Amino acid sequence: MKKTILAFVMLLPLSVSAEHMDVIEFEMLDGCSFDKYMEIVSDFNDWGKGYGYNAKIAVALQSNNLTSYYWLGTSKDAATFGAAWDAWRDALGDPASTPAKLMVRFQECTVNLGRRGYDVY
Repeated sequence: MKKTILAFVMLLPLSVSAEHMDVIEFEMLDGCSFDKYMEIVSDFNDWGKGYGYNAKIAVALQSNNLTSYYWLGTSKDAATFGAAWDAWRDALGDPASTPAKLMVRFQECTVNLGRRGYDVY
């Protein structure tokens, strides 16, 4: 009986699920404070909650680059990130949409230097 159960368990398909991390390196523009930027991030997270996406900001304490900040966006998997990205991108064409209004605020406050996506296990 134990061998039968062990064989059954061994034959079950095992799936590995990876969280998705969206990393954007950026610098703050003159006239934008960290507090002001974090207000934008908070408003973004209110929007992102409906799409399973959340962002945190990493500030380098020890690095060869102490002028960059890092947007660390997470979602449960790449498909969830993709759906959030599609919703964000598609809404940018409507100036009255939340993403379009947030994008204006982001552009007034920061300049992006690079973007990367990661599967996180």
